[in-house]
Amino acid sequence: MLVIAAVVMLLVTACGVTRGGDEGLHRLRMMVPNSPGGGYDLTARTAVKIMEDDDITGRVEVFNVIGAGGTVAMARLMNEKGNDDLMMTMGLGVVGATYTNGSKIKASDATALAKLIEDPGAIFVPADSPLKTVQDFVAAWKADPSKVTIGGGSSPGGPDHLFPMEVARAVGVDPRAVNFVTYDGGGDLLTALLGKKITVGTSSPGELIDQIEAGQLRVLAVSSDDRVEGVDAPTLKESGIDLTFANWRGVLAPPGISEEAKRSMIKVLQDLHDTPQWKEALAKNGWTDAFVTGEAFEQFLIEQDNRVSSTLTELGLL
Repeated sequence: MLVIAAVVMLLVTACGVTRGGDEGLHRLRMMVPNSPGGGYDLTARTAVKIMEDDDITGRVEVFNVIGAGGTVAMARLMNEKGNDDLMMTMGLGVVGATYTNGSKIKASDATALAKLIEDPGAIFVPADSPLKTVQDFVAAWKADPSKVTIGGGSSPGGPDHLFPMEVARAVGVDPRAVNFVTYDGGGDLLTALLGKKITVGTSSPGELIDQIEAGQLRVLAVSSDDRVEGVDAPTLKESGIDLTFANWRGVLAPPGISEEAKRSMIKVLQDLHDTPQWKEALAKNGWTDAFVTGEAFEQFLIEQDNRVSSTLTELGLL
């Protein structure tokens, strides 16, 4: 019990260490369930830098586990049952991937720590694309859905897949006719976009903000109620498409950790949320503050399981 108490005290006092004892000290780790450059990666590395810079934690190891839209990382998280030095960023894409990859693991089976943010979807094209507006895109899409290839950085059931399916429904394109290509994160999606392997990409504006600012990509529309600061693009509603859509990202821990460790991890994330640097990151990346912890996040995960399952069933993908 003394060792456990020491472990919890170390987390709460923000030294960033989650284990002590004769074996030495082990630092907090943050697992990212997709490739470098993706939304989960951006969220994790932004959060960890602030936690380190603000002395909320000591040094935190960030590492990427790639495969099956986050299902491989979920399996690893579940296999680390009781391990209280590990967190994992995740979101709607991971929830969807567990269904489409036939996994028996659900995000709601892990330890729910906190939902951090929500962000809108966006429709991207390369800067030299002949599609200048979202109306151009919709016209080409309606003319022949098979010739308009849409890429997203998440598996079927994830936000980059559900978003264009909902846009299709809103504009009168049969979602089952959508020519959708899955990429494992925003980094791979960007490569496909710039390499002209796809016609348009769907992701969050914050995920590709550097390429937007550099003039490599153009945003045709965003799915939020209001325009996104720093992104020169109309909302879908402004463009005559009656749809809003939001993605979200949060943090899980392995199942079976102690209540003390869970509270300590949530406190680390609460301290992160309360920093001015996090508020600056929200504005820079076009993220919406959606901080929810503990039981409320647990219930939210169950609702997201049901949402994805019902949508994929409607599309004939389950």
